[in-house]
Amino acid sequence: MDWNQELLNSAIWLARTYAVTLVAFVVVMGVLARTTVWGRQFWALSGAWFWPSTAELGGRPRQWRDWKPLMGVALILFFVLLTVRVNVLFSFWYNGFYTALQGLDQPAFWTHMHLFALLASLHVVRALVNGYIRSAFSIHWREWMNDRLLTRWLDGRAYHLGRYASPEVDNPEQRIQQDATSLVGDTLGLSMGLVGSVVSVVEFTGILWGLSGPLALAGTEVPQAMVFLVYIYVIVATFFAVRIGRPLISLNFLNEKLTATYRYLLMRLREYGESVAMYRGEAAERVTLERGFMAVIANAWATLWRTLKFDGYNLSISQVAVIFPFLIQAPRLFAGTIKLGDVMQTAQAFGQVEEALSFFRTSYDSFASYRAVLDRLTGFTGNTDAARALTMPTLAARPEGLSLDHLTVRRPDGRVLTADLSLQLDPGQALLIRGPSGSGKTTLLRSLAGLWPHAQGNAARPDDADCLFLSQKPYLPLGTLRHALAYPRATLDDAQARAILDQVQLGHLADQLEVDRDWSQVLSPGEQQRLAFGRVVATRPALVFLDEATSATDTGLEHSLYSLIRRELPQAVLVSVGHRETLAPLHDQVLQIELGGGWKLGTSLA
Repeated sequence: MDWNQELLNSAIWLARTYAVTLVAFVVVMGVLARTTVWGRQFWALSGAWFWPSTAELGGRPRQWRDWKPLMGVALILFFVLLTVRVNVLFSFWYNGFYTALQGLDQPAFWTHMHLFALLASLHVVRALVNGYIRSAFSIHWREWMNDRLLTRWLDGRAYHLGRYASPEVDNPEQRIQQDATSLVGDTLGLSMGLVGSVVSVVEFTGILWGLSGPLALAGTEVPQAMVFLVYIYVIVATFFAVRIGRPLISLNFLNEKLTATYRYLLMRLREYGESVAMYRGEAAERVTLERGFMAVIANAWATLWRTLKFDGYNLSISQVAVIFPFLIQAPRLFAGTIKLGDVMQTAQAFGQVEEALSFFRTSYDSFASYRAVLDRLTGFTGNTDAARALTMPTLAARPEGLSLDHLTVRRPDGRVLTADLSLQLDPGQALLIRGPSGSGKTTLLRSLAGLWPHAQGNAARPDDADCLFLSQKPYLPLGTLRHALAYPRATLDDAQARAILDQVQLGHLADQLEVDRDWSQVLSPGEQQRLAFGRVVATRPALVFLDEATSATDTGLEHSLYSLIRRELPQAVLVSVGHRETLAPLHDQVLQIELGGGWKLGTSLA
């Protein structure tokens, strides 16, 4: 190699190889995206990041920022090729260096030391720049993935309706956070690893071809035998590696599922810790937790034994590959037909070809995990799409009041809970829904809130922004007390917030408005329900749904809270579910729901 001309030669090689590789990469990725299941899954998940459609661009023409993902891929590809070229240069450096040592050529030795300093500096700079570009690209891609998955999960209330949709998914939070991150990292690692392996095979096969000599096998002389032997060696090794590693795909998928389930069981115990403690349910919870953990452990053992077989096989193949080129080239070295530098370059080139050809074999475990990630994310997006496609009762918008027209509510199994319900509530009126347990009172409220897919009929009510739902256990977001009081959209200054806290008899908390805590773990159930009534005053909705919203308060406080709402929001419509007899005088009408779908509407139960 003429090192004086190598800078120009490397530049020409990079330009030519980059053009060919870029075209081939686009073609291959396009074919995979169309012809393979996992390719179609990937494009459905991330295709819009690389090439957004006209609809996703909002009808505007493409701008330079829309090309940034593709430009990032192109730049990463360039550094992959640069890595291969540096490895090629190091290969020739090894040849010259060991030849200088064998010939006791001191000037050549120091020349190669200087060359090593240049190549090592280039290698370090390349590694740092390449690491930055890949990391920055991954961060931007993760931001896009997170935004896209969150949008799908939140739009159409898929985070809630997904439990009624098919395919069912478990642990959606893991799919949004962990699987999306894995998708980005694994895609870059596998795709660029494949490109680097293919280019390395081409380049180092050429080097190996020039260094290989004939080999007599069974009386037949095979020219350039080293090249043929390395290909046969890796192809056979890969065939058996695929057979050994195939079960890892399902084992990795199951590991993520079982681990997430066990984590959920632990979180659930923490969430309901007080109730469990009241029941003295530690022994029962331990049984449940141990059952979940043992499922994780059983899968871990199965994965361990399969991984030991897979890794043991790969390590054995790799160790044999270390001495293989020396065994082949040693006779030629001892015969004086090649030099020590040729042997060392042969070993280095053989290792590069073997490593590149073994890419799929050594990456099978990673590809198995990648397939599992694609399956989980595809299941997640399928669930959110199905959730948004669920048939819901027709909810027409009206500025005030509530009307129901032939509304029928069913259980998921089709059994009727409320049949052909029609009623009209004018501004300022209040309706109490009563009935035996299991008759569908809360389910009716969910239907009116647009949260129950098993209902048919028509309803007219104010827009979602003018409706508020108070459940028996109010939701308190993480953050300050002011944020919890104003949730989900009100803005309160100090005077307003303090006044509302006084009205709902929480004035003792007025000095803690800016305290950031998990208030669901601080406030008692009764205080949480009072805070929820404070939200009604703060947000001033036109329609309020109350599902056992005063169950943790005494009757006197219950009367006070309802009176507050009637006084502060005289035109609001109230729809309550409750069992207490004291609730009836606080409402204008009572809807008695009966088991089997029947109902009765009146001003009293008589």
